[in-house]
Amino acid sequence: MTDLLPAPEAALDTTPATATAPSGPVRSAGHAIVEALALHGVQRTYVVPGESYLDVLDGLVDSGIETVVCRHEGGAAYMAEADGKMHRRPGIAMVTRGPGAANAHVGLHTAWQDSTPMVLFVGLIPFDHRDREAFQEFDVKAWFDTGAKRVMVLDNAERASEIVAEAMFAASSGRPGPVVVGLPEDVLRHAVHGPAHPPIPVATGGMTSRDVEALREALAGSVKPLFVTGGNDWTPEAAQQLTRWLERHRIPAAAEWRTEGTVPFDSPSYVGPIGYGRPKPTYDLLEETDLLVFVGTVPGDTITDGFVVRQDWSRKNFLVTMDPSLRGRSGAVSYQIVAKPDVFVRDLTGIELDVRPEWTAWTERMRGEQERFAALPPATPTPGPARMDTFMANLVPTLPRDAVVTFGAGEHTNWAHRYFPTMEYASMLSARNGSMGYSIPSAVAASLARPGRRVVTVAGDGEFLMNGQELATAAQYGATPLVVVVDNAEYGTIRTHQERHYPGRVSGTQLENPDFALMAQAFGGFGVRAERDEDVPDALAAALRAIDEDHVFALVHLVVEQRTRAY
Repeated sequence: MTDLLPAPEAALDTTPATATAPSGPVRSAGHAIVEALALHGVQRTYVVPGESYLDVLDGLVDSGIETVVCRHEGGAAYMAEADGKMHRRPGIAMVTRGPGAANAHVGLHTAWQDSTPMVLFVGLIPFDHRDREAFQEFDVKAWFDTGAKRVMVLDNAERASEIVAEAMFAASSGRPGPVVVGLPEDVLRHAVHGPAHPPIPVATGGMTSRDVEALREALAGSVKPLFVTGGNDWTPEAAQQLTRWLERHRIPAAAEWRTEGTVPFDSPSYVGPIGYGRPKPTYDLLEETDLLVFVGTVPGDTITDGFVVRQDWSRKNFLVTMDPSLRGRSGAVSYQIVAKPDVFVRDLTGIELDVRPEWTAWTERMRGEQERFAALPPATPTPGPARMDTFMANLVPTLPRDAVVTFGAGEHTNWAHRYFPTMEYASMLSARNGSMGYSIPSAVAASLARPGRRVVTVAGDGEFLMNGQELATAAQYGATPLVVVVDNAEYGTIRTHQERHYPGRVSGTQLENPDFALMAQAFGGFGVRAERDEDVPDALAAALRAIDEDHVFALVHLVVEQRTRAY
């Protein structure tokens, strides 16, 4: 067993714990963890503090890593998940044992289903207290093992840096996802020796010569090819390269549900999103296309409308993913290419094909459908209650090309799907597991990671109150998102299902809401309430001025009619 570090005011005993202990700098295991995170390029960590990992918190003080203190573990986990979507390294969250770990689980499930690299550090009870029903004791592996790529516990302090390297590697390699690291309180204070473990290189795969010829032959023989982009494992450069290649060959691309922006909104090759609530033309094209090339994702539940669309074994589907197991896949697999998106695109750009007239006609037809679907409604207000159509029609013309939109789950998100111009990779951050409460935490993370960019979040009234308290975090750290709360006084998506299956029998879906604008003001931001449509343009303009001139977050509370939808 390694040495236990003395109290801070005492001198550090640098004597190795054993004759075989490695030489090198001496620090606590908790400090070694922070050192390793910095070595991996981590810029910030999202935490709710606990006495179980105080030594890690102490290590963060002089580390250069920003410690963002959140108001709920679910909010911290969502922020880390959103951070993982925006970077080519895992997002980092830290919470304490028992209740803290339970609260963070929602963000872990989001990272699992969204294939987001994320590491959740969980403080644990002291080593000697295990299996004695100690205060807040729980079995970290039993809780998380089915929803994380790996669950590790730091039982040997000398492995602190190694455990971080393994966690970061596991979260990023293959199909990205969450990793959980348990940190026993007493082990964190043990002295460790030796240099930090370097980052472990992540394999990126790539196309073999056989892969290239198979894809070339399939494309050349196709009349109506379609690419579907998805996942969180892209780079902006790869997204741009793919867009240029598609446009040059007059080939269309659709976006997996809630991942819009890989191919820009205004690209002549972009034909819209595929997922729940999709417009009918993009639903139909899955059956009509004679070659589907999935890049960064697979034809799973949401894309195939509950494992219904394109399930014929004769269909031609090429799947490009670093996951050799194809977890979540349904339907035929004609060919699998094991590669990360950026490496696949690098190899794809070497394939030059003669443009077939059918490709141009097919792409132009679908692009025309998308342009009609995304055309903005009139910006002029109409008599009556506030409308999201009016809000979006006034907002979109003000947005810079690098604007970011975030949202959680609910029918209110469809206004963003339909109208928000996602022009870059990672300009749409959402929860593909349908998790409510994601909007505010993800907007805070996006604003901190992308200072100076316009970050907009679209929150439903039910969803907002699940993590709206993270506006306090926004105020504390200077995040400046524009928040629109769509208040229809109900859980709208569930009401829609309810009316479909139990028409006229409304139960468990109706809400009575506070004044969200006053809440925003109480948290230290700008808040304005719009009940009439005629008030919407001025409310939006005032909110944008508050962000740009006063440098605070701003919230617009839209009180809208029930049963009004984007499409």
